[in-house]
Amino acid sequence: MEFITHKRLDLEVSRLAFGGAALSGEAGGYGFGEIGETQAQKLIEHAIDLGINCFDTAPIYGFHTSEIRLGKYLKGKRDKVLLCSKSGITWHSTKRVNLTNDPKVCLQMLEQSLRNLQTSYIDMYFIHWPDPRIDIRYALEVLAQEQAKGKIRFIGLCNPSKEDYLKSSDVCRVDILQAESNIFHHPLQDFSEEIYTDDLLTMGWGTLDKGILSGSVHKERKFAKEDARSWAPWWKKSNWREKVELVKKIETATQTPIMDLALALAQKQTAINICGAKSPKQYDQILQSLNKDIDEKEIHTLLDMKANFED
Repeated sequence: MEFITHKRLDLEVSRLAFGGAALSGEAGGYGFGEIGETQAQKLIEHAIDLGINCFDTAPIYGFHTSEIRLGKYLKGKRDKVLLCSKSGITWHSTKRVNLTNDPKVCLQMLEQSLRNLQTSYIDMYFIHWPDPRIDIRYALEVLAQEQAKGKIRFIGLCNPSKEDYLKSSDVCRVDILQAESNIFHHPLQDFSEEIYTDDLLTMGWGTLDKGILSGSVHKERKFAKEDARSWAPWWKKSNWREKVELVKKIETATQTPIMDLALALAQKQTAINICGAKSPKQYDQILQSLNKDIDEKEIHTLLDMKANFED
């Protein structure tokens, strides 16, 4: 396992982070299919055995299920792990998703996450998505107050806009930026100056693009009803089948498995890469791919072929 040391934050973090959305299971919300309690426990314990010390989650992952499972199975290991969670995406009684950065809601979500995770503090706490209706500084003021109480170590922005990041400096220090980061999307490239100047830690989600870049998704694949890919508009209305076709062409051109290429590129783009898995074997495969030496020519071929792809 490769680790990155961030001297200013005094953190040593595994460059591979555990993707908590995989723990959502049959509970629904943002998740990728059924996973039982025993399977969830084995997955978490195996991740620790591999050296993963960064665990990313959010309340919307299984409507609290992901957080609850992490809290249950990381109990007694708190000093060995870094927990990341988020505020801003909640839901109605009908489980209809609601995006809000209302400060009162953010505070309620933080307190609930602390209970779910069975901890007195969260290492990295993010505002999940920008809310165009509410100035982000109101939510950040609340989080800064909780940080001063020791309930949050570091404040981060997930899926940030440049405007929100610049506003944040009026209220508190943002230490971490998290955004989608893969072959198809890498919005943090627009923050390159801020990342360098402000010494920010970066995290990428969607590293394997919901299975497309692991090679596990093919054009005829059917997804279980518990899997968000079976019903979510962000998947059904996307061009995922065209992406799968491009992946095949890239593998043919480079003679290299797409997961090897995707992870090699991810390591160049962000400091920490979040990957979800449903089994210990899948994490073994991810780590094996990360440890491979990929020729720069293959990365250039990948990027050249992607450049001609309309997303």
